[in-house]
Amino acid sequence: PNMVVMAPADENECRQMLYTAFMHDGPSAVRYPRGAGVGAVMHKDLTRIPLGKAEVRRTGKRIALLAFGTMVAPALAAGEALDATVVNMRWVKPLDVALLRELARTHEAFVTVEEHVLMGGAGAAVAEAMAADGIVRPLQMLGLPDRFIDHGDQAQLLASVGLDQDGILASIARATGAPERA
Repeated sequence: PNMVVMAPADENECRQMLYTAFMHDGPSAVRYPRGAGVGAVMHKDLTRIPLGKAEVRRTGKRIALLAFGTMVAPALAAGEALDATVVNMRWVKPLDVALLRELARTHEAFVTVEEHVLMGGAGAAVAEAMAADGIVRPLQMLGLPDRFIDHGDQAQLLASVGLDQDGILASIARATGAPERA
């Protein structure tokens, strides 16, 4: 109860989330990303990230890609190819349900993308929130399979489970019957 869980998209956001967690009056967790960052510009000032507020990184049509943590970068690349909206969800708990409602009015489907096991993950939390709020839209959840993943180069491992740009595009194409490019 009252736990907040954050998933940073890049190095700067990780820094701001660590500050946010420190300043938060209650239990908090930051999913510290593995590997190297994307090379984000670091902001000198530390600022609190608004509790439970996601960030729309790209506005597109039909499909809303809801990306958590390190999956924001490949989701942005896939979003460009599909002309899809891409959201940096930032918060696994609490979710930005108001934004989900808003996106449901303007988009036909949702796709969650996370570097976590699907069962009990952020995508499942989105599905629960949508059901609880009466949001009825197709939802495709992309994440790690429920098995041990080999050790190795992070980019190669993510590609092997379909969590790179090409894998995201192929998964959406399989689910919708649409081409992999807009």
